[in-house]
Amino acid sequence: MDDGLRFLTTIAEPRDLKRFSRRELKEVANEVRQAILQNVSQTGGHFSSNLGTVELTVAMYAAYDMPPDTVVWDTGHQAYPHKILTGRLDRFPTLRQYGGLSGFLKREESPFDSFGAGHAGTAISAAVGMALARDQLGGKEKVIAVAGDASIASGMSWEALNHGGAAELDVTVVLNDNRMSIAPNVGALTNYLAALRSQPRLQGAARRAKDLVERLPDPVARVAAGLRHGITHYLAPEETGTIFEEIGWEYIGPVDGHDIEVLMEVFTNVRQLNFPVFVHALTVKGKGYAVAEQDARKWHGVVPFRVDEPNLALSAVPQSQTYTQVFGQAMLEVAAEDESVIAITAAMPDGTGLNAFAEQYPNRFVDTGIAEPHAVTMAAGMAARGAKPCVAIYSTFLQRAYDQIVHDVALQHLPVRFFLDRAGLVGDDGPTHHGAMDLSYLCHIPGLRVLAPRDADELRAMVRWMLTQNDAPTAVRYPRGAAPSNLPELRSPIELGRAEILRKSPDSRVTFAALGSMVTTAYTAAQTLAEQGIESDVINLRFASPLDYETIFALGARSGRVITVEENVRRGGIGEAIAARRPDGIQVEIVSLPDAFVTHGPVPRLKQDHNLTVEHLVNLATPIQLRH
Repeated sequence: MDDGLRFLTTIAEPRDLKRFSRRELKEVANEVRQAILQNVSQTGGHFSSNLGTVELTVAMYAAYDMPPDTVVWDTGHQAYPHKILTGRLDRFPTLRQYGGLSGFLKREESPFDSFGAGHAGTAISAAVGMALARDQLGGKEKVIAVAGDASIASGMSWEALNHGGAAELDVTVVLNDNRMSIAPNVGALTNYLAALRSQPRLQGAARRAKDLVERLPDPVARVAAGLRHGITHYLAPEETGTIFEEIGWEYIGPVDGHDIEVLMEVFTNVRQLNFPVFVHALTVKGKGYAVAEQDARKWHGVVPFRVDEPNLALSAVPQSQTYTQVFGQAMLEVAAEDESVIAITAAMPDGTGLNAFAEQYPNRFVDTGIAEPHAVTMAAGMAARGAKPCVAIYSTFLQRAYDQIVHDVALQHLPVRFFLDRAGLVGDDGPTHHGAMDLSYLCHIPGLRVLAPRDADELRAMVRWMLTQNDAPTAVRYPRGAAPSNLPELRSPIELGRAEILRKSPDSRVTFAALGSMVTTAYTAAQTLAEQGIESDVINLRFASPLDYETIFALGARSGRVITVEENVRRGGIGEAIAARRPDGIQVEIVSLPDAFVTHGPVPRLKQDHNLTVEHLVNLATPIQLRH
């Protein structure tokens, strides 16, 4: 990959940046931005957030000494420049492609990915841990955490800031403040950061700079004069000390996150300090690409697009409604009928389909920011006072609130309604975002009712049914993308713990017991088998907990075989539960995702790799003597 990247093609690792002048570093930054634009327009991916961290990354890597210095990034939304500057430029065209680079941080991918991350709020904790280990083992390397202004609001970030400040650790936190996450940030901390942004930089903080210098160890003190000059320009006023300083961090900022000269001055000087430092950098999401700057929310995550015609997407738009859209519409319908319905999300109003709800019912919509545990317990509090909270969080993100689901919701029998978008395989975002374990971590919780719809109409029906359940918590999981439309229209009402029989034959040789996204796969397999003269039953389970064992084993006793089909890991899934209750005379075979972390790639390819296909079910159900 060349395309005029004359500086970038000579960089194999961050140390190579040290040979460039500051003027040349600006050209390096331009080339990094060009490489992101060229490639993400072809592969899709997280776009505007990465354009915003270009200068920040270039300056930081030029000022520090990597290795041994270590940078821990919070998620991968802002780390594409990091990938490019750490020897992966030639592989960057494979970003998020099957067998190619991950869209997030991945320790197996590069020694410079010091800590894997796809969920926000982990960087500062990891950096504190690395600094403690360094000190215990006698190391001298610097540890830097780069957090976003959305992830800094998460509880875990503040736990780490509290610990690192109290322990007076040699750690630097860089706040990439672009004033939003995927959606605009919310909460008091957002307002606080806005106030800090408005502060003018100090010109005369010599005394505080002297205090800083006096805390430095020898031989650093010998460069005290230069350090004092370099850092006083960015210190916050002592009389209006920041909350970060109150918990033990030296606050520096706000600084321009796109000014290479300023950033080099700050990072070069901060590297000499040996106590907790918090650098507040202001960046522009989408920097350098006009349409992304104007609408960073829309351009946060993109499908392939034409650079010359940015509003022309190159990937096909689903012809049918997505599950996410159907959920959003259903929420509007039930909210119009019931004023006690409240919608809750954790920084994902667009991704969960609740943006229209937020506009129409602003007083009944709560975005907690990246704070899933708080969202769940807050919902429990609402339910305890008679409201009907509906918590919409991606399956993989709800993992972060497991204790709250158990202790604050289920144990108290509170009727919180959970809506798990992106259940199952999600594709290009890979293992940090696959919702492959929610059945396993939810179905064993006593009293929690877990559902999965076969199509759009059934999701609508489940939303309405869940609003009638006032004696226990409920959860429904549904996949990313378009809902199927090839299933029979004849349907029965949703009843607690009751499955739906989609196909029943007196001459059945096998019974498919499928859940959610896999119902259409099982039904299509049954149709294919019928064309070959092999009859089968198809059960739409509807409920993963409680399971309808009566229906499953009634049909299974007639056919002699039950094949369970689910888009979840095997351990703790419905297949294991059914096999454990299997009566004598019935054979149970489990088709599921493996008990492993599935890589990134197109969902059809991943399903093929793991046998979640019509072809595999047909082959599995066909008697051996009839197989080709």
